Amino acid sequence: MLRHMAAAGHDAYLVDWGQPSAKDASLGLDHHVTQRLLPMLEALPRPPILVGYCLGGTLALGAASVTDVTAIATIAAPWQFDGFPTEDRNLIGSLWQGAKATSERLGYVPMEVLQSGFWAMDPARTIRKYAAFMNMEPGSEAERAFLAVEDWANGGPPLTFAAGRELFETFYGGNVTGLAEWQVDGAKVDPARLRCPALSVRSATDRIVPASAAPELADGVTLQLGHVGMIVGSRAQELLWDPLSLWLSSHGG
Repeated sequence: MLRHMAAAGHDAYLVDWGQPSAKDASLGLDHHVTQRLLPMLEALPRPPILVGYCLGGTLALGAASVTDVTAIATIAAPWQFDGFPTEDRNLIGSLWQGAKATSERLGYVPMEVLQSGFWAMDPARTIRKYAAFMNMEPGSEAERAFLAVEDWANGGPPLTFAAGRELFETFYGGNVTGLAEWQVDGAKVDPARLRCPALSVRSATDRIVPASAAPELADGVTLQLGHVGMIVGSRAQELLWDPLSLWLSSHGG
């Protein structure tokens, strides 16, 4: 997607959040904004358009609330945590209680903790996916595409312990973002008070971040693509990349 945006003439930068270690254990989600994202934005020659996917969209909203940006677009960003099904929130809470002590000792939350939660939300779909993989021709384009997507989807770095605790206990557990109680740099983050153009892209078929959990922004688009499919699926360029590119261009990007 980034290569596509660059080829379309946009100045596209990909944020690398790095690989946290035990010494980063106290780095909360708000600190990811103030100590990681904002210094990067300040180094740019002009205020950027922020595009954030999943939790990156949540952090982008935090940044846009405390610094000047030209515009912001979120893609499948969790914000209204009361928009998640109750059974999913209970599942995530139970998962965290089982992983919290080990994560605290490590100083970070392994990606496997997050992925096990995502798989448990729809175990039948997970089984169908890998059953279909078994029937793919070895060495085929379908097999290569499947492995590439799975490698991308499962290869993320861990969360710091503080970020994981905040995500599970105050976001999923308390819906602080949806209640406009989440604070970044001492200020409450309220998307309704953004002073820049803002677009919320959500999906009616996203099992990980349902459409009802996405932020309500000035502009909104609802797709019929899965959480991963909207970024790397066969119809991602048609349904997301190209329309997003046009939106960026219309706002100076």
